[in-house]
Order: sequence, then structure tokens, then C-alpha cells
Amino acid sequence: MHLIDTHTHLYVEEFKEDQTAVIERAILAGVKEFYLPAIDASYLPQMLALKKAYPEQIHLMMGLHPTQVKEDFKLVLAAMEPLFEQHHFVGVGEIGVDLYWDKSLKVQQQEAFALQITWAKKRQLPIVIHCRDAFEEVFEILETHRGDDLFGIFHCFTGTAIDAQRAIDLNFKLGIGGVVTFKNGKINTFLHQFPLEQIVLETDSPYLAPTPFRGKRNESAYLSYVAQAVAQCYSISVEEVAAQTTLNAQALFKQSAC
Repeated sequence: MHLIDTHTHLYVEEFKEDQTAVIERAILAGVKEFYLPAIDASYLPQMLALKKAYPEQIHLMMGLHPTQVKEDFKLVLAAMEPLFEQHHFVGVGEIGVDLYWDKSLKVQQQEAFALQITWAKKRQLPIVIHCRDAFEEVFEILETHRGDDLFGIFHCFTGTAIDAQRAIDLNFKLGIGGVVTFKNGKINTFLHQFPLEQIVLETDSPYLAPTPFRGKRNESAYLSYVAQAVAQCYSISVEEVAAQTTLNAQALFKQSAC
């Protein structure tokens, strides 16, 4: 079984002690590729080290996470954009709007999101969207940039069926992770309404571990539990889910393939 984890933070401190073991466990569990979104540029050395160690399996993205957007975000982004000419990134992310922790910087988050969308469009790269308590704010920006050159993944999709259709209509795949295994996750009640061709799998490790590991550190090896839950939603085999979601991820990132 060939799985692709389209969203994992393998470079963060939670994996400092056993990073290699975590990656090897995932590979043994069938996860053949890992897509690493950025939080900010400060983690770039760790990300590049992973890419060097696993050049075929690891793919890097760059972007400013919305919770890292501060008053000086324009200066931060001005320093970040040249990194795209210095390194090979396969996407812009994770970017978006997060109003769960702090609503005071909503305008700045939206401005940062919009600017990074222009980076992606200029380079024909997908974007990976972080959206928490902010679907309308995110869709507002996406609508202004609607077009064939706007595409990517709605990471950790937790919206409604209406939100899902709206995202798909805007050329986005739904990033499905551990939430689909939660009893109160809700997306498992309507996911089957949408073609499997619109789904990609992710862990968001070390966060959002699936059942039965909920509350513990997540890791990419647990992607198989997400695949099993998605298979139950569609009443198909986990092998079919793995095959189709792998094709979906490969097609999405093909324009920026290593």
C-alpha cells in the first residue's frame, strides 16, 4: 500500500529525540512520501536537513502560518519570498487565517494570506490552507483570486458540506486527517457525498492524532488509520483509498515535482 502524507511537521521539536525512527516507522507502514509545510522560515535548516537525508521521500513547502502573523508581517514576508529562488519548494504553505486564538490581527492575516497566494500563482505552485474559525474570511480572499492558477489543499478540513463544495469549486482538495476518526468529527457524516478524487490524506503530525491515539503525539505512521476511516465513509477498501488519494496528491503537486 502506497500512502502519501500531504501534511506533516517532521522537523519540529516533538520529534527531536526520535525523528529517524518516526520516519522509518512511517515508511514501513506504507507512507512513501511526506510533504512538509512551513510554520515560518526559522525552521528552514531543520527542513533542509530532512530533505538532504530523504531526498526522494521528503518534499518541502514555505509559508507563514497565520498564527505567526504579527504587525511586522510585511517585513517578514519580504525576507521570506527570496527563499523560493534559493531552494526548491513544492508549495506555499501553510497559509491562511486562524481566528481561534486571536481575532485582533484578522486584517493582517488576510493581507498576508493574499500576498502569499500571489507568490504561488506567480510560480504555479499549490497553496496549503490553514483555516480555523475563519471559513468566511478565507473564502473572501480566495474568491478575489479565483482562477485556474489558484489550487491546492484545504488542510485539516473541518467545515460543513457546503464549505467542502465551495472549496472544491475553487480548485481545492480536501485534506483529511485524524478528525475523520473522531466520533464528534462530523465530516465522516458527509464526506462520501464528494468524489474521492477530491480527497488527499494527511496527519498534521505531531498534532491531531487519530483514534485510538487521540491526545498523544501524532506521527505519519498513523496515516493508515485515517485511510481506514475514509474507506469506511465511502464503503470501499482501504487499498482503493490509498491508490486514489496517492494519485490525487501526485497530480496536485506534479507541476512542482522534484
